[in-house]
Amino acid sequence: MRRVVIPELLDTDAGTPAEIRGSLRDLRFINTCFGGVRTTTWLVERAARQTGKRSLSLLEVAAGSGYVPERTRAVLRRRGIELHPTLLDRSPAHLNSSRPAVVADALALPFSAASFDLVSCSLFAHHLEPEELPRFVREGLRVCRVALLINDLIRHPLHLLLVCAGLPLYRSRLTRHDAVASVRRAYTMEEMRALLAGAGASRLEFSRHYLFRMGVLVWK
Repeated sequence: MRRVVIPELLDTDAGTPAEIRGSLRDLRFINTCFGGVRTTTWLVERAARQTGKRSLSLLEVAAGSGYVPERTRAVLRRRGIELHPTLLDRSPAHLNSSRPAVVADALALPFSAASFDLVSCSLFAHHLEPEELPRFVREGLRVCRVALLINDLIRHPLHLLLVCAGLPLYRSRLTRHDAVASVRRAYTMEEMRALLAGAGASRLEFSRHYLFRMGVLVWK
């Protein structure tokens, strides 16, 4: 199945405020039930084990409401790891004001070098075109001290079939459009590996997770 770029409605807030809120609630449901929180938790815990750190600062890029890092923080706290998230998003309407948050461009992060232990993103990498993805990774590596974490979809015909079957579960018409568009424009693991090969990482670590999720640890 070839990659097809279909513009996603939530990217441009092409909906009413109620539809946008509904779409953000749908994303929380997707990340809870379909592997999103589990994948980020696994990546952060892996970074903690590799470094021996029990307290980690994290910049979540394209964070939306911050649900994924917040749930990850709660899970890891029970395992003795303290996570301290800061949220970054292009739209102030998406952000949750209960956490430190910044409105900024993911391709030009407004932080000095080595400002955070980790930089992370969930369901964001597939929004970037092949020439943009290495640029984002270089920015993430500049801002982190340990690693950039990528949690994203794997493009696969069966994944597309499952998403289409699940469309009645979503509240917002934005989600019903964007869920299909996301799988169509996602990368395979082989494509992701090739795109990141020259982005400046000391090491790349790929993992497969529940329901067509990929995890990538881009080590500084």
